[in-house]
Amino acid sequence: MKLRVATFNLENLDEPRHGGVPLDERIAVLRPQLLALRADVLCLQEVSAHARHDGRHALRALDRLVEGTPYATFFRATSHVASGGPSDKHNLVVLSRLPIAAEHQHFHDLVDPPIVRLTTTPEPRDERVRWDRPVLEVHLALPDGRPLIVFDAHLRAPLAASIEGQKLSPLVWRTSVGWAEGYLLASIKRVGQALELRRHIDRLFDSDADARILVAGDLNADVTDAAYRILRADLEDTGNPALASRSLVGLEDRIAEARRYTVLHRGRRLMLDHLLASASLARDYVAGEILNDELPDEYELELAGVEPVGSLHAPLVAELELA
Repeated sequence: MKLRVATFNLENLDEPRHGGVPLDERIAVLRPQLLALRADVLCLQEVSAHARHDGRHALRALDRLVEGTPYATFFRATSHVASGGPSDKHNLVVLSRLPIAAEHQHFHDLVDPPIVRLTTTPEPRDERVRWDRPVLEVHLALPDGRPLIVFDAHLRAPLAASIEGQKLSPLVWRTSVGWAEGYLLASIKRVGQALELRRHIDRLFDSDADARILVAGDLNADVTDAAYRILRADLEDTGNPALASRSLVGLEDRIAEARRYTVLHRGRRLMLDHLLASASLARDYVAGEILNDELPDEYELELAGVEPVGSLHAPLVAELELA
């Protein structure tokens, strides 16, 4: 059977509360991109929710975006907060034509928050570094009875985390060492969550060495970054041929290099969004595409003070022919 899997960071998909780009204008740009993907499995990041009159949260902006499209009838899995509903901001969502057999959310399941000694706060102290978001694990039912296991992930961006007493304003730091310490915290969040996700991947391989695994999402990591290398676990890094079957394959690597980017920053082409597949799944790869023709440069928009109408990330899709 043919299966198209895709990932797309929707860039703060929301119903604007105080100004901002109207949702209808955003839908006019985003909906054609979703339709062009023709995805059977669509992994989304940065989907916001709103409180209803009964106090519960609903993904109203997403509902409006997919209204009238095939995705409106898809099965849906969503990340959640402790109370059970979605978070106000930056939820993970998996939309699937295939039935969802199981779903799990991972947040410090296998890796405790690392403890870092902060020295630029008013009083030096130990800080527990917690991830910004969970990872969503979804098991999709396939006709042969063996599931396709999808991880939807959005790792921490390389923007310095806030440090008490070290900010003059939201974007202006008091000292360079304060910024550096905040950048260290952000790096630990990104790499630490990648480690936890890699442990869950190995957990699945322990049960089934030939598991069909797909890691999809905005990893905020290029191919040389530590978080990406941890998730891939390539033979050239582990040095052990016995572990080669546990490596993940970047499906985007099979797209022409000139097209291989999902973010533009000051004219530089960055590959920050990924589809990483287990060897058993990568063998079924047929074709791939990154819809980056109209991608704006995020730095130029920020410099001009312009809010993006669409997304600053290009969607990535891969077509598989499952045996």
